[in-house]
Formats: sequence, C-alpha cells, structure tokens
Amino acid sequence: MASIVIVGCGSVGGILAKNLSATGHDVIGVRRKPPRTADGVSYIAADIGISDQLAELPDTVDVVFFMASADDGGEQAYRAVYETGLGNVLQRYKGKPCFFVSSTRVYGQDAGEWVDENSVAEPNSIAGQIISRAERQVWSEGAENVVVRFSGIYGPGRNHLITMARQSPCLQQTPPYYTNRIHQQDCAGVLAFLLARRLAAKPLANCYLASDDYPAPQWDVVSWLAEQMGCSPPTVKPMAAAAGQNKRCCNRRLKELGYRFEFPDYRMGYRELIKHG
Repeated sequence: MASIVIVGCGSVGGILAKNLSATGHDVIGVRRKPPRTADGVSYIAADIGISDQLAELPDTVDVVFFMASADDGGEQAYRAVYETGLGNVLQRYKGKPCFFVSSTRVYGQDAGEWVDENSVAEPNSIAGQIISRAERQVWSEGAENVVVRFSGIYGPGRNHLITMARQSPCLQQTPPYYTNRIHQQDCAGVLAFLLARRLAAKPLANCYLASDDYPAPQWDVVSWLAEQMGCSPPTVKPMAAAAGQNKRCCNRRLKELGYRFEFPDYRMGYRELIKHG
C-alpha cells in the first residue's frame, strides 16, 4: 500500500481520499478547514500559499495529488493557487510523483472542434493561461508527473444546469453550443484508476483528458432536464451564424487505457441527481 497526500482535499478529493483509504492506502488530506468527519482519512489544516504551514506534512510520501482550486474566478485567486501554492507544494515534495488536476479551460477552441491531449492548448482566458503555465511547471519538475484535465464537474452540490433548467432560460440553439462534463464520482474514479496503474509500474502518458462519452449541445441538455423535472422548456436565443460553439472533448486515450465511466453521459448522471433531490 502507498502513502498518499491529497492537496486540496475538497469534494472530489474527499471522495478519492475515502475510497483510497478504504482499500488500505495511508491517505493524508490537506485543506485549510478539514471536515469534522474524516472517513478514515487523516487531515492536516494548512494554507498552501504559506510555505511554513507545509512543514507539518509527512516527509515520506509515495504520491502527491494536487487538487486545489481557486477561491473565485479572479486572477489573484488563480495565481495564489496555481503559482504560489503549487510552487510551495512542488518544492516540499521535490522529486515525488505528482498527479496534477487541471481543466479543459486550457483549450481555446470555440468552433465546435473535437479536442484531445494532442490538441493545441492556447487558452483565451487569464485563468486558463495560468493553469496552462502550471501544467508546464508540473511537467518540468518530473517526467513521471501526470496532468489530468477535467471538463465541467457536476454532482451533488454542483447543480448549475439543474438550476438553469428550472428557470426556462433563453439559450443558444443554432449553431449548437457544446458542453462537456464529468460526474465527480468519475473524477475520483479516474484518479484512483491512474494511481493503480502507477503503483503497478504500468506506463502512463503525461496527460489525460477526462470527460464523459457524450459532449452535447447545452440546448439539448437543459431541454432534457426541464422535461425530466416538469419545467417549462428553454426559449431560443437568436444568434449570428458565426457565434461561438465551444469545443468537444474526446476521452479516447483514457478509455483505451481501460477506464470505464460510472456515468458515461449526462442522462445517467443527472437522472440520479434529480432522483435524490
């Protein structure tokens, strides 16, 4: 069994930590405010932006997961996590294998293109640019380090589209605006799957795009949600023919490695969320 540190052990990190602990791994979760119930996980309260606070973390570690996220959408918040915080963690565990949780916002494509790990990653937003630089820093620190790019995460407590569907929104229908998503259970599942391969000394690429099997137009998703909940359908927002269409995320590399999604499309994932309120 391995000694694992999960930095930024929030909702997804908490699921991962609980699952890894249940299989016998020694797991330490790092967050500013640890939860009251630990589910067999040891927690350390620390702000990764303050290097001195990382001194309490154990020296003997097999794998580090960096899963911290910005407090808000501002540039300062992103720099605090993906520059200062990441730098402190990489320095604390220099040379240790690291899984870095990134985002598909590193892609700037906006014409409905399919993107994968080999696609050009030239983000348009400041947040995306900061995350992209963080990816490069992680890779520069070690050839064994792996970047995992999650698309839009949903699950309990992440109900943005459900809330939207209840409000009969005015949405782009033509041209389609594509959405990409991954259930938080699959986020944890992907990371546990990749860790198992690493611990078994099986080869890994340095980057994986993690998104479900079915990128879908936002219109289709919200219309389906409204129908399932008995709400009024969305109304059409007139758009120019050249309107942005976002991108479509391809998970082929991950699936060819052997990962199977618990929630392979939005209908399966959101049906569970609607059922449980």
